[in-house]
Amino acid sequence: MTQSDKMISRRDGQVGYVIFNNPERHNAVSLEMWATVAEILQDFAKDPEVRVVVLTGAGGKAFVSGADVSKFESERASLDATKVYNATVERANTGVYDFPKPTIAMIRGYCIGGGVGLAACCDLRIAAANSRFAVPAAKLGLGYSFNGLKRLIDIVGPAFAKEIFFTARQFDTEEARIMGFVNRIVPEAELEAYVKSYADTMPNSSPTRS
Repeated sequence: MTQSDKMISRRDGQVGYVIFNNPERHNAVSLEMWATVAEILQDFAKDPEVRVVVLTGAGGKAFVSGADVSKFESERASLDATKVYNATVERANTGVYDFPKPTIAMIRGYCIGGGVGLAACCDLRIAAANSRFAVPAAKLGLGYSFNGLKRLIDIVGPAFAKEIFFTARQFDTEEARIMGFVNRIVPEAELEAYVKSYADTMPNSSPTRS
């Protein structure tokens, strides 16, 4: 499978895994990592043995905590570079959103900014009870893409989407469930086994999307 030191892919039976592997920075995502997501998804899309794809973060403390700001000076130093960066992120997110097989976000710990956007692209979101969710764009003075905003509104509705963006605060897993963002809450120690069992029930009942 395609991978780098910061992105890992593996297959367990009919379940493919896309793993963000930057735990020292709470799985903050660099330009290279976003580009590799698209490559991994292409491999899984072509693999007839893979019927479900799970996206998750390494290290146990975060799903994805947004962009790796330590890379901004090199990756977003100019307007043209920023356009390339934003296009690469959108290509990765669209790749997940339009993926022809079911996708599950397996969330543990922080799911912040781009992590919320990525999870919103998945078909299902299963979270450990200790997870935290936020979109801090307002605090950082950052814009948010139309596609990312629409995907979130489609899941939680306009009222909750406004609360998420206007307050920029962190929500716990139960609040995320009430909003409709999270499908299931699972004790942290049981998360991986639960998601694997959940995914294993899908291959024979969830045909590949056209």
